[in-house]
Amino acid sequence: MNDHDPLVIMCLPEAAGEFLLSLRAKKLSPNTLTGYDSDLRIVAEFAARRDGVAVADLEVRRLTGRLIRGAFADFAGARSAASINRAWSAWNQFLTFCVAEGLLEGNPMAAVPRPKQPAKAPKPLLGDGSASATLLERVAAGARRARDPWVERDLVVLALALVTGMRSAELLGLTLGSFGGSRDDRRVQVVGKGGKTRSLPIEPPIERLVERYLRSRLERFGLAVLPRSAALLVDTGNEPLRRGGLQYLVRQCYRYAGVHDRVQKGTLVHALRHEFATRLAERGASAHELMELLGHSSIVTGQAYVASTAREVRQAALGNPAYGVLDRLVGSGEDGGPPVGGGVL
Repeated sequence: MNDHDPLVIMCLPEAAGEFLLSLRAKKLSPNTLTGYDSDLRIVAEFAARRDGVAVADLEVRRLTGRLIRGAFADFAGARSAASINRAWSAWNQFLTFCVAEGLLEGNPMAAVPRPKQPAKAPKPLLGDGSASATLLERVAAGARRARDPWVERDLVVLALALVTGMRSAELLGLTLGSFGGSRDDRRVQVVGKGGKTRSLPIEPPIERLVERYLRSRLERFGLAVLPRSAALLVDTGNEPLRRGGLQYLVRQCYRYAGVHDRVQKGTLVHALRHEFATRLAERGASAHELMELLGHSSIVTGQAYVASTAREVRQAALGNPAYGVLDRLVGSGEDGGPPVGGGVL
């Protein structure tokens, strides 16, 4: 800024609102936007307290390196390194936005240290690699006890996670119309982080399993047909399954299948995603093939890699040992109907 460009005077809540509004153009998920809002609001409260004013009266131009550093010191408290880093990133983007909008001369986040985090190690199911097979087989046999048992639905949830590596939000976002492709190249379209879509290869065992589940759903709720826009995964009231319900379902399946002691701390549904990636890597899937299947933006920053063909990615996914278990559970499909989308949908 210079003498001809005085700083724009704006209080922090208004500036934060403008920043969050600008993020909508990025098509971030609602959970991500909520996280930004929470991190901005909480740290702002610490900054206002240190400046001796109410948050509503804290002007952006007052956000010096010293003030923000103190606010982050207060914020850190008993919070984890991951939480601090997430808030640091949110504030760094917000204050960069403020500089661009003429509210600050420079971004003070350079004065705020951030903790180093060790590289995250994968957390698949513990043991000799048989836990996923045990889980599928026992749930298919009706091991999970519930007031309103629904084996077909439970098995589809576990199987989809194990053969595609989808995140929780991606599983919950599936509709009947997500399945498509030619008979020899069946796929499921997934909407991942940031609204990015990817096409995942699927094989006949999982489609037969989904068809069984959909037929059971029609019978259970006395329906004649399901629209392609309908949520794939629903609860026992035929309402779209939500995050809490999904976590409870998976936790109960672990428990009644007797594999709860193989689930590492800090994972639940995500353990199935890690299991997917770990077992494929053991069978020779390349880092780039896993990147495509998991929906990661890169392998390692700055690392060059060669793109894989669709056939190579499909072959990597087909190496998943869960398919062998599913093939035994649902049979060869000789009596089966058409692919998902051509039967009960």
